[in-house]
Amino acid sequence: MWEAPLSDPEPIEFSPRWRVGNPMAAGTVCGRIDPVIHFSRRELEEILRVYGRRVAAGEWRDYALDFGCEKAVFSVFRRAREVPLYRIEKCPSLARRQGVYSVVAATGLIMKRGHDLVRVLSVLDKAVRLVAV
Repeated sequence: MWEAPLSDPEPIEFSPRWRVGNPMAAGTVCGRIDPVIHFSRRELEEILRVYGRRVAAGEWRDYALDFGCEKAVFSVFRRAREVPLYRIEKCPSLARRQGVYSVVAATGLIMKRGHDLVRVLSVLDKAVRLVAV
């Protein structure tokens, strides 16, 4: 037969420092208190500036945002039903190595990677062509 305990156990309190340092801490996902990687407002402004120019040129038509535990992805589509033409990825775990930002083509080829988003996005800007009349 089941019997109730005589006294309630003391509540356990977790300090924030303990949770940040321990990747398997209770209440965290992937070892982070904030489990979602996301783009900041400044980063989105830079990405949408390039995206707007290409939409105005009629080359791109749709985009998708994906925020996860490991990285944030901005995908660019020519049409909504197709695979993305390019993916702009932010992966903080690569910050000390190749760089946080990268542009990946539809084939999986990493076109450019680095620490500065504007410089990485420059690979998507086409050069101005001279048209003879």
